Amino acid sequence: MRVPGSRDAAVLVPLFEADGEVRVVLTKRPETMPSHQGEIAFPGGTIEPTVDAAPVDAALREAREEIGLDPTRVEVVAALDRLGTVGSRFVINPFVGLISELPELRADPREVVRVFDVALCELLDDATYREEHWTFPESDARPFTELDVVFFELEGETVWGATARILQSFLSGLLGIEGERERRP
Repeated sequence: MRVPGSRDAAVLVPLFEADGEVRVVLTKRPETMPSHQGEIAFPGGTIEPTVDAAPVDAALREAREEIGLDPTRVEVVAALDRLGTVGSRFVINPFVGLISELPELRADPREVVRVFDVALCELLDDATYREEHWTFPESDARPFTELDVVFFELEGETVWGATARILQSFLSGLLGIEGERERRP
């Protein structure tokens, strides 16, 4: 979805294995950011056409800037479906990147207050996932009046918004699930 005045952005969905589990790296944004204050996010940001030859370059550049992840340590294995945000007017290009061994990550305090990871099995737990149906008043700035909002309730953090939608899309694709959230037998 592209809304008027939207900007292109890219994020990296960094995956690694530890103790037999696949884990994903997430960040927490500071309250001082101009948008998405205090929210859980993937490393990423605005695509800069004069710097980034392609959206994947922006995702890797931003991961280096925000959490100190060396792009040469990341094997980009997939581009996920683009998605739009209404509030901040971004069209996000998500990329899945594999890290063979997680290096020590350093949060840039201007953009990230916390770097952490979570096991994919925790994200797949029914107790972690929920959806809410939100209704909005009509608006010229919003091309819809109803929206299903996805949440992942982690210990001490709630993932929602674009990050939760990217996680939901990724996990659904990983498991071959279409539509409603389903479980493995």
